[in-house]
Amino acid sequence: MPTDGRLLGNLSVLVSVVETGNFARAADALGLSPSGVSRAVSRLEAKLGVRVLHRTTRSVTLTEEGERLYAQVGPLLAGIEDAALSAAGDAHAVRGRLRVSVDPMFSSQVLAPRIATFLARHPQLELEIVSRDELGDLISDGIDVAVRFGEPQSSSLIGRKLLDTRVLTVASPAYLAAHGRPAKPAELVRHACLQFRDPVTRRPFAWEFHRQGKVVTVDTQGPLTLTDSATMYALCTAGAGVAQVLALIVRDALDDGRLVELFPGWAEETFPLYAYYPSRRNAPPRVRAFVDFCVELATAAA
Repeated sequence: MPTDGRLLGNLSVLVSVVETGNFARAADALGLSPSGVSRAVSRLEAKLGVRVLHRTTRSVTLTEEGERLYAQVGPLLAGIEDAALSAAGDAHAVRGRLRVSVDPMFSSQVLAPRIATFLARHPQLELEIVSRDELGDLISDGIDVAVRFGEPQSSSLIGRKLLDTRVLTVASPAYLAAHGRPAKPAELVRHACLQFRDPVTRRPFAWEFHRQGKVVTVDTQGPLTLTDSATMYALCTAGAGVAQVLALIVRDALDDGRLVELFPGWAEETFPLYAYYPSRRNAPPRVRAFVDFCVELATAAA
């Protein structure tokens, strides 16, 4: 069956409008006029017999039919682009637009200080970083790759474990000077412990301490419950209380003395860091390059 080139072209225009946010930016990216972009979308809607975009003077958003179409077509067009690059002998070129969704703490404490190195390696790459706690729907959100702590929750994605990082119990020198240093985990019942709410159960995480296969749970209390790991980190370093954090995130703070690890002998619990990307036979070179870079960062910070 012959391919309808005009249909593919119009679909590409739609994807560009969604990814850039409006007709003007899509026109710049495609080398067209805004009116040309609008006509292409109108031709697509006429061909399909449904409206795919809601248009207002301030924004352009997908209709319900448009969301379904974009979720199916986006990965296919990306695959066509990758196949074309491969056929042209450019299968290893890292270029184009890469949209990544990253855990906020990994983004601020590990990725951001070193991202210039990644961009210097790949000058033809345009990178957009979305920092958020929830993984979300990568396809409908237009995300190429995501990095998150915790075990995989979705079987529809390709997940690559980057590392397991230890769970540490820490406090600031100022807090310890004011309240004393607990000698063992059980003594935390007399301390202000920063509680972090599990986004899945909506309840605070239990405080566990692991040593040589033995697990001790302590019923900690505290006046502060957080849903944002960056805020908990800031409060802990400011002396507001004791916190359980991931070693990968606080390595620099421990090295320079901003935080103190309380129970090194009870820190054998680990938490995984994963990279996720939509299921495809061959991940684009830009996705592979970013995941490899995250592996490099995680290994260095472990």
